[in-house]
Amino acid sequence: MARRGGVASVLAVLTLLVGLLAPSIQQVQSIGVCYGTHGDNLPATGDVVKLYQSNHIDAMRIYLADDTILHALRGTSIAVIVDAPDVRSLANASSSAAQAWVQANVQPYYPDVSIKYIAVGNEVEGDDRHKILLAMQNIKDALSAAGLGGHIKVSTSVKMNVVASSPLPSKGAFAEPSVMGPIVKFLASNGSPLLANVYPYYAYMHNDHMDVNFTLFLPSSMTMDDNGHTYTNLFDAMVDSIYSAMEKEGGPDVPVVISETGWPSADGRGASKDNAMVYNQNLISHVGKGTPKRPVALEAYMFAMFDENQKTGDPIEKHFGLFNPDKSPVYCINFSGTSDSCPRSMGLASRPVYYAMVIVCLNLVLLFWPANRL
Repeated sequence: MARRGGVASVLAVLTLLVGLLAPSIQQVQSIGVCYGTHGDNLPATGDVVKLYQSNHIDAMRIYLADDTILHALRGTSIAVIVDAPDVRSLANASSSAAQAWVQANVQPYYPDVSIKYIAVGNEVEGDDRHKILLAMQNIKDALSAAGLGGHIKVSTSVKMNVVASSPLPSKGAFAEPSVMGPIVKFLASNGSPLLANVYPYYAYMHNDHMDVNFTLFLPSSMTMDDNGHTYTNLFDAMVDSIYSAMEKEGGPDVPVVISETGWPSADGRGASKDNAMVYNQNLISHVGKGTPKRPVALEAYMFAMFDENQKTGDPIEKHFGLFNPDKSPVYCINFSGTSDSCPRSMGLASRPVYYAMVIVCLNLVLLFWPANRL
């Protein structure tokens, strides 16, 4: 009885530790970083891939099917979103351009490179938005013809203005249902997610009455109640408005993947290293919980790996990087979901999978240890 009771007590403690570590494991699996290349001072591609690995960043988005990047990713476990930006060409009725794209940019690399999604177009506007669906269908058909249809999902990446302005997430509806409705039905029928670029920063930047805490996942007086859900941050409200819009178009089960989100560190209202660190660290800790409407882990890609000195447009566009060109962090971020150390920290929570495995092994040892040893 003493042996059984002692083992039971130890097992109870170890099981509790596994439970405490499990959320961190989930969060690590949910975070990626976008790899933009609009800079003339960025590290060599091979060094960039090593930087992902050394910081335990398990997923990457690239905006072109760049041969150098894809080659550097061979043999790694980094999951990849590959953008196919030329919607107009890919929507050609003959589908020859889509077939050529898959033959050149997917077949030579998969499965050595873990290509997870093809993003057909990024924030497509103008007349080309009417070509997105045909381009997606052509890419899907080309993947199927290559025997890859069941392995790589096809989607498109949208920005928040595809959802009409609404005071509550439950009222979310697409601004152009004639465009987005068929896309949602395509995603639903093929088990694909909608890729969405979600930036609470821009809502804050253009609204002088917005509480910055509400955008940074910090306590705020701007909480809102909607259909039994309480929203304590703008990110959740934005994502749930997309879910509501898809429900209205027959896609209640289509997941959302956050294909971009981030906060600038300079050159704009509220743009600082401190705010960028708080937003991104809190995002990492938050996405494993999902949203009030869909409380399951979200897959999210932070924008971006580096400050990019050749980005055009608003000056803030150059300052979304997590790392400097010399590979030093712009500010302290821990990709494991804990906020008490930088990525290189080797604290307990920064290696949750490893420690969970150790605990499981200890459980097995205690279960089968001879009785006369206890």
